[in-house]
Amino acid sequence: MQDTEILSTLPPLGQKPPERPFQEERMQVFDACHIGVVLRAVLFVEVVLAVGVMFHASTPVDWLSRLALVTGGALPSTLGWLLCTCALKSQLQRLPTAMQYLLGTMLGFIAGVSTCKLLVWVLSDAGEWPQLASGFAGGLMALALVAALQMRARGRTPAATTARLTELQARIRPHFLFNTLNSAVALVREEPAKAEALLEDLSDLFRHALMEQGTSSTLEEEITLAQRYLDIEQVRFGERMRVQWHLDPDAMQSTLPPLLLQPLVENAVKHGIEPCARGGKLRISTELRNRRVILQITNTLPDTAEGEANATRGHGIALANVRERLRLLHDVDCDFSAGMQNGLYRVRIALPASQPHTP
Repeated sequence: MQDTEILSTLPPLGQKPPERPFQEERMQVFDACHIGVVLRAVLFVEVVLAVGVMFHASTPVDWLSRLALVTGGALPSTLGWLLCTCALKSQLQRLPTAMQYLLGTMLGFIAGVSTCKLLVWVLSDAGEWPQLASGFAGGLMALALVAALQMRARGRTPAATTARLTELQARIRPHFLFNTLNSAVALVREEPAKAEALLEDLSDLFRHALMEQGTSSTLEEEITLAQRYLDIEQVRFGERMRVQWHLDPDAMQSTLPPLLLQPLVENAVKHGIEPCARGGKLRISTELRNRRVILQITNTLPDTAEGEANATRGHGIALANVRERLRLLHDVDCDFSAGMQNGLYRVRIALPASQPHTP
């Protein structure tokens, strides 16, 4: 039994969701727009400066004063480098990787020279500063930052591949497939239309799992896929599974890693509904609040004795996978939590309300 409130424009039961053509994307090296990347870059530059200043400081007080002075010149240049790479991200992404490294290093060289110029302007009586050395130092630090950004971008690939293989394996695992086919066979004679809808939902799941995925999906697409999965399980559990949807249409175009919501919903069914003889409730809600999308999956749990007898203990692999993939896409600008709250198990995701990438 499924209750829906504030429905978005999702395809009706039995209708195939629109497929997005796969877009082959270049390695996104200059992804310097995340607040987490900015904080780490500034911290990296600050650590390098702190070590470098030690060579000229005679006392801790002298070291702190010199570090504050150099930081005042280097911080604007560092932020300028990050701002340029963020603003030019789309243009730089079209270039070969070697050119991306070269341009990033050149921007670092310019930032280093700018830092030296700024310090000369502040300390008019400091004499001639080694501008060439400052430029090379800025170029080397920029090269290290570009390499770190490339490693971060490459981290998306194995995570997405692992997620797709995990979800594909979950969807075709024997007992789920056999239960679905047995339910369809039982419905063929008595309710052929319902059996047809069930098989179409199963086909949608397989097609989505086998389809090439980009780096992101919309919340609307993830909700549609979760609905297909729950429609299949609803036939098996019947009145034992009660599903409530509370969806905010304004949040539906925000971006998520692909194949993210379905394993969370599957966990809720597997550990909250299936072990309980009398069934349980599952609630999926979305909300746009202060330019952030709040996604919550809440489910009831079986009694302690019943749960110990029937429940299968999970290893937290799905939750760890979801947490890692959210970190790769949104970095520190995303919150993920899972645990007990008021006798219910709740998974909560809060992420920035962003729009899908349009090439």
